[in-house]
Amino acid sequence: MLSNLNSVILEGNLARDPQVKNTPNGHTVCNFAIASNRYYKYNEQNEHETSFFEVETWSRLAQTCGEMLKKGRGVRIVGRLKQDKWQDPSGKAMSKIKVIAEHVEFKPAMKKEDEEATMQDRVESREEEAVAAF
Repeated sequence: MLSNLNSVILEGNLARDPQVKNTPNGHTVCNFAIASNRYYKYNEQNEHETSFFEVETWSRLAQTCGEMLKKGRGVRIVGRLKQDKWQDPSGKAMSKIKVIAEHVEFKPAMKKEDEEATMQDRVESREEEAVAAF
């Protein structure tokens, strides 16, 4: 039997701190959500949409993600989609799609001082642009 193509690449920032657990069989699993932004133009207006994706990692990658990641940290995820199916207590069929990450790249974490300095640089740059425009 051949498998169909099921591959996804996502980039975004953690929407919450990761949660690390161990299964009854002793496997480590880490769950987190990322927010991925999309910017585009529609009717000459700049538009923005944010999509949230649930991500799951396993074993050594799960341990590393639990140690390295915090809310707001940027990541690039390479993995596959997985659909979980179950029935709620009333018997209604439920499902949820998540990303099973096979590779996670960590973007550099910005320290609070660096973040504030970067924001100040942006403000000063915009002020200089505004002055230059006059």
